[in-house]
Amino acid sequence: MVLDEKVITNGEPDNEEEEEEEEEEEEDLDPLETMREKCAEIEHCVHTQARLEQCETRVNARSSTTEDCTEELFDFLHARDHCVAHKLFHSVK
Repeated sequence: MVLDEKVITNGEPDNEEEEEEEEEEEEDLDPLETMREKCAEIEHCVHTQARLEQCETRVNARSSTTEDCTEELFDFLHARDHCVAHKLFHSVK
């Protein structure tokens, strides 16, 4: 009879299990997030993001205002997601 040698580590996983978990996390990159990052760099998205940042700066500079940057945020998200929609499904398996 052969007994396997195991080390008890007070409930902590050994290094091999930790390395396997890290590798699985790296492999499971969300293609949506990757595409969003790439699309945020195109000219139209950069322009709408700059408008959003200008609005945020303007609103934060004022102590009392009813203005918010909802329109600018939606414009940026729409531009980015429009780009993503055309590219994402080509990479889905």
